[in-house]
Amino acid sequence: MKRTLDIFVAGLGLALLAIPMGLIALAIYGEDRRSPFYRGCRIARGGGEFRMLKFRTMRVDAWKTGVNSTAAGDPRITRVGQLLRATKLDELPQLWNVLKGEMSLVGPRPQVPADASLYTREERRMLSVRPGMTDLASIVFSDEGQILAGADDPDLLYNQIIRPWKSRLALAYLDHASRMVDVRILGITILAAVSRRRALRAVGRLIESWNLDPLLRRMAARNEPLIAWPPPGSHEIASEYPRAAGASR
Repeated sequence: MKRTLDIFVAGLGLALLAIPMGLIALAIYGEDRRSPFYRGCRIARGGGEFRMLKFRTMRVDAWKTGVNSTAAGDPRITRVGQLLRATKLDELPQLWNVLKGEMSLVGPRPQVPADASLYTREERRMLSVRPGMTDLASIVFSDEGQILAGADDPDLLYNQIIRPWKSRLALAYLDHASRMVDVRILGITILAAVSRRRALRAVGRLIESWNLDPLLRRMAARNEPLIAWPPPGSHEIASEYPRAAGASR
């Protein structure tokens, strides 16, 4: 049933959004006369790799800097890219990945190889399902760029204050996944486009029903600064990030 829903929604979405997506592609191409699409290497279900399709929001070859996390104000982001990132419209081409079976509508967000290589044994459970276009963490940390803005090492900061909670939310989803949960998360994702605050409250109600750790619920509410914490399955907060060329999130 999950795959059937994926195929139906992805196919319908690509058909209905063909014209708007074409206009977005033209706007990106018009800025620098380069391909409007970006095919980033991501870790697939089972630990393999696939190419995730996005509208390009950065200058060509931005990945060569070796910085995987993208903070607000990152000079690699183009003018059109700033708008696309703010509205999440850069993610629309992933409907094609869903149609192909590489991704699902709902599931843990796919990670670049450099980040996935850091997964603890517990976090590797997230690779047991297809990565998704959206999940609870996508809603809770939709302002990731602002969180990382001004950081000397955005990759390290990401692993200290975002990854621990993002991974725990993804693992909680795996423990409670169902068709109705997927429908609720899709609904909350749509709500987030109208009111992020209302969407966060909806996320809070969902994870409260799962009786999750109170600290995780506090961090997901986003009413206070994020606390640095060890990732699931570890007892240590990240203290360094192995620098290697990769692909930005």
